[in-house]
Amino acid sequence: MLTPELEKWRVAIEKEARNQGLDFFETVFEILDWKEINEVAAYGGFPNRYPHWRFGMEFEHLSKSYSYGLSKIYEMVINNNPCYAYLLHSNKLVDQKMVMAHVYGHCDFFKNNIFFSPTNRRMIDVMANHKTKIQRMINKYGYNPVEAFIDICLTIENLIDYYAPLIKRQRDEKHSQLGDEDEENTEKIRIKKLPVQREYLERYINPREFIEEQQKAAETKRGERKKFPEEPVKDVLAFLVEQAPLDKWQRDVLSMIREEAYYFAPQAQTKIMNEGWATYWHSKIMTTKILTDSEVIDFADHHSGTVSVGSGRLNPYKIGLELFRDIEDRWNKGRFGKEYDECDSMVEKLNWNRNLNLGRKKIFEVRRIYNDVTFIDTFLTPDFCLEHKLFAFDYNRNNSTYEISSREFQAVKKKLLCQLTNFGQPFIEVMDANHGNRGELLLFHRHEGVDLRVDYAREVLKNIFTIWKRPVLVETRMDDRLKIFAFDGKEHKEYDTKEGA
Repeated sequence: MLTPELEKWRVAIEKEARNQGLDFFETVFEILDWKEINEVAAYGGFPNRYPHWRFGMEFEHLSKSYSYGLSKIYEMVINNNPCYAYLLHSNKLVDQKMVMAHVYGHCDFFKNNIFFSPTNRRMIDVMANHKTKIQRMINKYGYNPVEAFIDICLTIENLIDYYAPLIKRQRDEKHSQLGDEDEENTEKIRIKKLPVQREYLERYINPREFIEEQQKAAETKRGERKKFPEEPVKDVLAFLVEQAPLDKWQRDVLSMIREEAYYFAPQAQTKIMNEGWATYWHSKIMTTKILTDSEVIDFADHHSGTVSVGSGRLNPYKIGLELFRDIEDRWNKGRFGKEYDECDSMVEKLNWNRNLNLGRKKIFEVRRIYNDVTFIDTFLTPDFCLEHKLFAFDYNRNNSTYEISSREFQAVKKKLLCQLTNFGQPFIEVMDANHGNRGELLLFHRHEGVDLRVDYAREVLKNIFTIWKRPVLVETRMDDRLKIFAFDGKEHKEYDTKEGA
């Protein structure tokens, strides 16, 4: 429960947020001490999660970091209906007001951004149910087996199709299970013969060679139809849930991990936009209506700390905030479109102002339909990079330091997009679940500029083998050659494969 003073300011901040055009679910604020807020943060923002050692490890990390003064959690908010947000009890009043304004920005983004639209708005209850189910499994099968299997599932929780909730990729008919041969046994190969008027002409019109050729073509076509899966599957976890020879409790655990991975996916897809949008609105709300005279300096100090940029890292609060401000300014002045882009005069462009005042409408549109990749790809401009002194850097192995590699716009943009596309992780797909007609699982690494780390790949193959219970392979490209890494349950193997094989 909030104190009477905080409740008074919460009402004022919510009213101002709605007056500014924000639209959000009911938001419930709770005040926690530093230990409680670290506990909730260790669970990913949810007060109830299944028991696992990684949550304890995260709690120890957060607690020590807080004790040593290295970090401090100011707020957390959960994408839910109603939204739940947590405030740290030791914060000053100006911080609490800033955090509440920030939270309402997040809640508006959760409700209205299209990438959050498929998410479960009752996830706080789902997480509690997952905890209950896994606790029952632990009571029945023992803690160690359940924990070990959760460990395996967590190593592959990123092997999902992040756009699947918004894009229908598979056909309506379901894939048959491996070993289902009813259709194959009953299906007859139909040979297309040429029509003949007289029976004695049959061997001339439809000679043996022609029939054999038709037979071979039909068998080839049937073999192609029987390829499993018929098309590459991006959602590796879903494929394993449906097809892997798992016990029921293991299938349930893997399904729960997958469900949670899809819940958190939009937050990873929109980190820059989400934090930039919330920062934009806490700045707007605080400086126009909520700040008192005595709080201006403290607010400026804490806000500047939020958007400060340290060495070697990208601050999503800063770049998101500045991009939203840049978009608003450009659309207010009409600095977009064919006429502006084709203008050759730098002086005219610098003073360009058509007084369109479309900025507010545009940023609300951007908030609704973009994610980080499309946001950066569409709205990052050379002028923005120059103004904010953005640059690309690489690791120099000769002197073991990071160095600026380029300040050129296209290089900076490419670097940013590479980091954001699939979060810098490799694209993995299921290609063949009966590779070599031996029930082996063949995965394919779609190379988009990110090489596989061999040590990681081997551990993942080992873990997937535990689920699939047959040899697991992954095909990738390294040094302009196609290579296959495999694990057969006993040893890792590595060999080249021919192009197109």
